[in-house]
Amino acid sequence: MMTQEELWNLIVREAQQEAEQEPILASFLYTTIINHKNIESATSYHLANKLATASLLPISLMELFMEGYRVEPHLVEYMCKDLVGVFDRDPACDEYSIPLLYFKGYHALQSYRIGNWLWRKDRKSMALKLQSRISEVFGVDIHPAATIGHGVFFDHATGVVVGETARIGNNVSILHSVTLGGTGKVCGDRHPKVADGVLIGAGTKLLGNIKIGEGAKIGAGSVVLEDIPSHSTAVGVPAQIIGSPEYQLPALEMNHKIQINDDYII
Repeated sequence: MMTQEELWNLIVREAQQEAEQEPILASFLYTTIINHKNIESATSYHLANKLATASLLPISLMELFMEGYRVEPHLVEYMCKDLVGVFDRDPACDEYSIPLLYFKGYHALQSYRIGNWLWRKDRKSMALKLQSRISEVFGVDIHPAATIGHGVFFDHATGVVVGETARIGNNVSILHSVTLGGTGKVCGDRHPKVADGVLIGAGTKLLGNIKIGEGAKIGAGSVVLEDIPSHSTAVGVPAQIIGSPEYQLPALEMNHKIQINDDYII
């Protein structure tokens, strides 16, 4: 994997080329990418302006984001791994600058990471305010107490909901309208735990304190109420195990076809 500096230099070169080819976007590209010295500065600026309100000024939000990146440098590492994950898995993404500029799933995830840092520092009011704005602006509702690993890809992302005690591992791919929710008013540890490399299809609902094992694949529209073993394929309402994915880590392949015997069902 390229270094953070190499990734940033590549993003700047892409933005410079775009500014030359599309002059009407030059001001946007310069203020969002080219004028910044690193990816955390550019991300802080871009997200602060998206999340700002009349009473929540962009300069204050940018300073908050930059503070988080200074205090916990691994947030920048995770940011870069998330971005590379989008580039590697999304055929609609042919430049590294595109997720940073335009993809709300990536924006929501990076904003959540700052909210999670605030939550862990017991700055819960600010974390909840940020969660509210993320939901309003990006259509993605992630509780700041949830735990999310690196290399995570929210594809399209609209309607994604992640509950307070949910855990998502590394290199997971989640499509739009996916819910990692509880089953009612039960308190305590009540949300799903998703291991590394899992692929979760569009519209899937994972409910309760259940475990989705490493490398599992959940078909679109499924309702999962029980544990799914590692490297299993599950589909249906309620979800049933029907076999195994073709790949060890289906999240990296993004193949949503479900195979039963020799036939594929889309």
